[in-house]
Amino acid sequence: MGLKNRTNARPFFQSLGNATFDIFGRSTTKLQTDITQDIFLKLNQNGFLKERMTTQLYCQQHHSFLADRFVEGECPVCGYADAHGDQCDSCGQLLDPLDLKHPRCKVDGGTPITKDTKHMFLELDKLQPEIDTFFKESATNGAWSNNGKDITSAWLKEGLKPRSITRDMKWGTEVPLPGYEDKVIYSWFDACIAYISITAHYTDQWQQWWRNPDEVQLFQFIGKDNVAYHSVMFPGTKIGTRETWTKLHHLSTTEYLTYEGGKFSKSRGTGVFGDSAKKTGIPSDVWRYYLLSHRPETSDSEFNWESFINSNNSLLNNLGFVNSKHFNNIVPNYINHHEASFETWKEEVNGLLTQYIKQLDAVKIRAALSTVLHISQKGNNFLQSNGLDNKLAEKEPLKCAAVIGLAINLIHLLASVIAPYTPDTAKSMNTQLRADPFPIPDHWNADSIQPGHEIGKAVYLFSPIKPDKGREWRAMFGSKEAKKLKEEEAIRKATKKAAMKASKSSQKELNA
Repeated sequence: MGLKNRTNARPFFQSLGNATFDIFGRSTTKLQTDITQDIFLKLNQNGFLKERMTTQLYCQQHHSFLADRFVEGECPVCGYADAHGDQCDSCGQLLDPLDLKHPRCKVDGGTPITKDTKHMFLELDKLQPEIDTFFKESATNGAWSNNGKDITSAWLKEGLKPRSITRDMKWGTEVPLPGYEDKVIYSWFDACIAYISITAHYTDQWQQWWRNPDEVQLFQFIGKDNVAYHSVMFPGTKIGTRETWTKLHHLSTTEYLTYEGGKFSKSRGTGVFGDSAKKTGIPSDVWRYYLLSHRPETSDSEFNWESFINSNNSLLNNLGFVNSKHFNNIVPNYINHHEASFETWKEEVNGLLTQYIKQLDAVKIRAALSTVLHISQKGNNFLQSNGLDNKLAEKEPLKCAAVIGLAINLIHLLASVIAPYTPDTAKSMNTQLRADPFPIPDHWNADSIQPGHEIGKAVYLFSPIKPDKGREWRAMFGSKEAKKLKEEEAIRKATKKAAMKASKSSQKELNA
């Protein structure tokens, strides 16, 4: 969410009004240390850790080996000038700090030197056959998203190599080996283990979740730049302990969300981040809806203020309410009038409901949200096709009662299916209905709200946003800077392409 620190995170989420926590913690705990060190020692005992001498970057100005995050330089793959020591934010390539061209220390800007130091390596190459088997089974049985499968396949196809899991740092989990008192376990190794330790903080029965693969399925939602840690390294770590663990079942991988044609950048002030979103005064449900409807599931998607405003206003038009002065807020007896078209309509709604459930089961979050809107549109079309107005109430009161009763029940269903996306909106719908939420049914019978039930006063679920607010928010959240970054990136890519073309031409001349 781009919050400045963990201290700000909890009150921010709670201020949204619809975010709660079973437990809110961090990884700097004794439980995290104990579980991480136990896994580390099991891997060592089983022959999957090996000490190696390595060459690392060392800053002479502040006399310290540089952790990956304290090194920046040019990406050797795409040429991005500000790649980090462990990964390039531009192309997503995982890196070793020594791979960077023109490395520099982030602390003081100095040019680091290389220096030898010993470290422990996880022998992923020895584990690859078992990781291959795990991947094939899990990706098939768990129906991983295609991008997650592609990224993992590329890693395995290239061949896994030993990776260092210790660092010359003072902050972190201590290495439980003699001679390593001045080193710590590297964060990429123990960060995923924090999933386990935070569960252990929540309950002393944590092993019922993390050591119970026959009854527990693990779903993980990861950006594409972190796939390998969760699909290769963390499962490989568990496999290497030779103990029973609940491993990844379904991996839902997202691409990147860009901002107004450029990249989100906290340091450059481009993009709207979690702590800044509140400044707009827009309810959290609108943010939830927009971000989930634009979730980059198969390709990058863009955050754009114009589409954000249009998205809010389309919700305003799509999700409405039904009330009628002719029935004094009392649900009329809708069971005495039947038409074939009503049954056809209910069958169509049930078809969409089945589709919605299948989509959520398959973690097709964006598609399921679209289906919710289709269900809502079915309701709007039902009212329009049956001519719900004062004349209908006067000339065909029984039909009018049936139309209103079925529509009220559809709203109750909509409150349930939209609740995972916009919980405050669902709560408002149920409040106006004066009805309790009901579990999403496998089959909708249109009878959860019975005749004679009194509903509340109808209010709008969303408020319109004026188009000129977009200009205000663009200025506030650095859209011009985002476009500048995009132009800089285009120039960099063009330069790289020209350089590669020139290199190929020179090689052809030499060969000739």
